[in-house]
Amino acid sequence: MQKYGSVPHSGFGLGPERVVRWLTQAEHIRETIPFPRLMERVRP
Repeated sequence: MQKYGSVPHSGFGLGPERVVRWLTQAEHIRETIPFPRLMERVRP
């Protein structure tokens, strides 16, 4: 177990939702996620 945070990694973090958000210039990434977690929709 690490004392401070996680181990170093080279994760880029560019998923399809972020690409769609970038292309469509959406205000929030939640608008591009197929099944967002909202208060009205707690379960899948």
